[in-house]
Amino acid sequence: MLIPFVVLYLLVTVAIGFWASRRVKNTQDFVVAGRRLPLFMAASVMFATWFGSETILGASSEFVNHGLIGVIEDPFGAALCLFLVGLIYARPLYRMNILTFCDYFRIRYHKSVEVISAAFIVPTYIAWIAAQLLAMAIVLEAISGLDMTTGVLISSGLVMLYTFTGGMWSVSITDFMQTILIIVGMVILTVIMVNRAGGVVTVIEAAPSGFFQFFPERSWDGWVHYVVAWITIGLGAIPQQDIFQRVMAARSERVAVRASYLSAGMYLSIGMLPLLIALCARQLYPDLALEVEGQGILPQMVLQHTGLALQILFFGALLSAIMSTSSGAMLAPASVIGENLVRHLYPKLTDKQLLRIIRFSVLGVGLASIGLALQGGKIYDLVGYAATFSLVSLFVPLTAGLFWKRANTLGALVSAVLGMAVWLVAEILGTETPSIVWGFGASVLGMAASFLRPATPSAVPDRL
Repeated sequence: MLIPFVVLYLLVTVAIGFWASRRVKNTQDFVVAGRRLPLFMAASVMFATWFGSETILGASSEFVNHGLIGVIEDPFGAALCLFLVGLIYARPLYRMNILTFCDYFRIRYHKSVEVISAAFIVPTYIAWIAAQLLAMAIVLEAISGLDMTTGVLISSGLVMLYTFTGGMWSVSITDFMQTILIIVGMVILTVIMVNRAGGVVTVIEAAPSGFFQFFPERSWDGWVHYVVAWITIGLGAIPQQDIFQRVMAARSERVAVRASYLSAGMYLSIGMLPLLIALCARQLYPDLALEVEGQGILPQMVLQHTGLALQILFFGALLSAIMSTSSGAMLAPASVIGENLVRHLYPKLTDKQLLRIIRFSVLGVGLASIGLALQGGKIYDLVGYAATFSLVSLFVPLTAGLFWKRANTLGALVSAVLGMAVWLVAEILGTETPSIVWGFGASVLGMAASFLRPATPSAVPDRL
């Protein structure tokens, strides 16, 4: 009986995508929903940006295996990112009234920085989307026994279809509905699992010693890895197109800021629920925890130890989270490809032509993500890599451009390229100090090249 409900849910989601496509009249409608989203809808799409497979499947697996300190990156780092976006970045970026995040680099610096930023941003989403497709394949395998390859192909096809048709309007409307289902499903399942385990106090007392340790051991190495966990998504996800699109889709600057704060609170609070559910599952069904791979423990627990109603709630919430994240992640690089790469080569494109290019770029991004997803990998790691790309290359040029008048084109280019190059070398060499530290440090030093040329006048209106 579960399979028909899942199929119905997927069909309804695709139908919403087609319905939302009627509101798409131009590129701005497709990319930023016409900048008309009210507060709770804007907060919902921001919350749904990352509340997907990495939180429900990936982070819960890390939590039961490594304790609280194992999930600093997500959900804690992700919530920090959303908070900082509202506190520091939403106001100045919203006032620029631009279509993509890379447009900022063209306006503040030069077209060369725009192209470099676009070239660095697009690959980050391939890993992010691949993580979501893997998660959907895990869900479909658990429900119907489909093999991973078939699951990846089906899930990617569905997401590409409704993103292709409705763009940001489709993403916004489905995210709003999916957010409600996520919250209801996670809260009900958490209450039931905690009661089965004997209450919150019993669950906490049964956990291993040091399981809820929040700070690292007193050592240089421990603190370095701890800080890296905070900044990987906490800072690295700030210079990315998906969060920028959600900021720009709000109906006003004030709504954009408030939605960022609200989504940060939602992410941190709702994001703790899958962790608690997974801990209850490990304590209640230790044999299952040993038999099933970490990323699949929650789906198998729900299938084997709950009734149909709970199964529908859980898998509905899970699919909602995954599809909302993957649709936004597909739209983001597609927008950058059209606006900042293709349009750079063909500046006389009409709005209708640009819209068509962005739509077909959704398909191209989806195909590339399918290829990576079929290679396998851990969901949590794929998401971490996606944020790392942006941190070591684009975070410093973004922040320096907003708040340092001397930042110029040379500094931005050296910062982005040097940070990425040093990070790649450190990854290949397998340095003892995390490679992200070397890359981020090189990016900061690269911005010092701004001293070699006169400052570029800032085109960003009223910082804060």
